[in-house]
Amino acid sequence: HVQLVESGGDSVQAGESLRLSCVASGWSHTNIAWFRQIPGKAREGVARIGSTSGTAFIADSVKGRFTISRDNAKNTVYLQMNNLRSEDTALYYCAIDDWAYWGQGTQVTVS
Repeated sequence: HVQLVESGGDSVQAGESLRLSCVASGWSHTNIAWFRQIPGKAREGVARIGSTSGTAFIADSVKGRFTISRDNAKNTVYLQMNNLRSEDTALYYCAIDDWAYWGQGTQVTVS
């Protein structure tokens, strides 16, 4: 059984912070990633973390502001988003198994 459920999205002002969570049922603790869909643009990768916390990837557009982490005991991956900007407004998804499985997304709106 595989199911991914994102949460934590909200409407905030520029400069504020949010932490997104993805509970990944059926995840075998291999690669897991965050993507985002900005209105009118193609879906893009935001961050990826491997089997250990030392194998993380962060997109250049968010490097220095976003951090990805994981808690294997809770089957959960987090995306800490600091100093949010209006261009970060998007629907954020998590995915596993070479992106064969996706959650429903959580909306982040920055004004």
